[in-house]
Amino acid sequence: MKFAKIVFLIAGIWGFLVLTPLYFMFNLIGRQDPPAITHPAFYYGFVGTALAWQVAFFLIASDPVRFRPIMVPSVLEKFAYAAASTVLYLQAQMRASDLVFVAADFVFGMLFLVAFYQTAAGVRDQAMSATASGSRRI
Repeated sequence: MKFAKIVFLIAGIWGFLVLTPLYFMFNLIGRQDPPAITHPAFYYGFVGTALAWQVAFFLIASDPVRFRPIMVPSVLEKFAYAAASTVLYLQAQMRASDLVFVAADFVFGMLFLVAFYQTAAGVRDQAMSATASGSRRI
């Protein structure tokens, strides 16, 4: 369980560090990487949703066995971004330098999968413990 705690904690910290500055970079992005963003609701909606996922990562880190089911959409969140970004890059709609962030999300997605499978033992242990403690009460 320690592996899952560390992975999700690091993912949450990384996400907050990378995403929070985006709230203050709206106009800068348009100047440095034209054209300007034309749909601010989509932009800020993405940033807000992505930051909400960081909270989910912290929640999972607090008790990976209990919050194991949330790991499944966490993996999907990471792989969906990586897949979409890869397609955009292959269509020449994204710069190669942006792939650093894509690679980070892909790696976290892989680590989330490992954490998901490693926490299965903890789920079994909890179930057996609950069954054993329940049978003693009779």
